Amino acid sequence: MNKISRRRFLRNSLLAAAAVKAWPLAAQTSASSRVIGANDDIRYAVVGFNGRGKDHLKSLGALKGARLVALCDVDSNVLGKELQKANDSGARVTGYTDIRKLLENPDIDAVTFATPHHWHALGAIWAAQAGKDVYVEKPASHDVWSGRKMVEAARKYNRIMQVGTQCRSSAGLQEAIAWLQAGHLGKIIRARGLCYKRRDSIGKTSGPQPVPTSLDYDLWCGPAPLDPPRRNSKKNGSVHYEWH
Repeated sequence: MNKISRRRFLRNSLLAAAAVKAWPLAAQTSASSRVIGANDDIRYAVVGFNGRGKDHLKSLGALKGARLVALCDVDSNVLGKELQKANDSGARVTGYTDIRKLLENPDIDAVTFATPHHWHALGAIWAAQAGKDVYVEKPASHDVWSGRKMVEAARKYNRIMQVGTQCRSSAGLQEAIAWLQAGHLGKIIRARGLCYKRRDSIGKTSGPQPVPTSLDYDLWCGPAPLDPPRRNSKKNGSVHYEWH
């Protein structure tokens, strides 16, 4: 049997717990019961927190044995507000706008990503190369090739890397798939999936829209083409949500 260090076990527990929006008490109890002191804390950073990343901060902040040490966002306004909250709570948190600088920090054990989709694969791979364990939001990547590179990086650098496919990981769905694979439904001829989630129109514009002055748009685009924003609804803004 392969031996696993206690610290490694805690990292596994932390990243597994990040797979649900609000961690169950059982997950908190399981991990926290193995924590000895501050020296054993898993030091984590959150990249992107203008939406789903807020759930990362809330959930991880409630878990004993996990300590926020860094925040990264390419929008200085978003970063400043969250840094202020952290500092007001007494935490010692370093802020970054460039993920490459964050990954140079040796005091970070794990990184969670809640960025736009085009940053998921590259950010996760860079983090693994930097010796960090990773939790990254769904979808893992835009294409199969990028997803396989994430797998290769996790194995090459011996890192934990988990993608937030919460529903796929749920006990109920695992039981349903096992029941199906046991042949209880016979031969499956056709399967149909429906998902109705009505959303307001993102509107229509006649041309490129202005980039917020607080945003480093070059870093925001990252590996994606450096094209100007095309949507600009009053409700969500042109970049922080309607990049879809």
